[in-house]
Amino acid sequence: MERFWHKVFFPAALALAVSPAAAAQRYDISTMSCAEVQAVIDRDGEAILGSPSKSILGLSRYDRYVRDRKFCATGEVLRRTGVATSDQKFCPVNKCVESDIFVSD
Repeated sequence: MERFWHKVFFPAALALAVSPAAAAQRYDISTMSCAEVQAVIDRDGEAILGSPSKSILGLSRYDRYVRDRKFCATGEVLRRTGVATSDQKFCPVNKCVESDIFVSD
């Protein structure tokens, strides 16, 4: 009976522990155009976009961007923002952020 628990529940628990962002593909957008970045997000639904940090030399900054609201977790809302690409300083993309409505003090 003990082996049954290990075969059934351990894999299920492990699957639940993996976050949605872990499945998202990472991209270095410093050499990508805005159209390429938007196409990647549209195709994949979500992506981790990275670009060199402006304040710390040699460090890249990564964040998760999504196609639409269905890629946001409970308690998050969709916010329009922008990223710097090789051809634009502000390439419009969507990001999930925690909603102030659902935050309790």
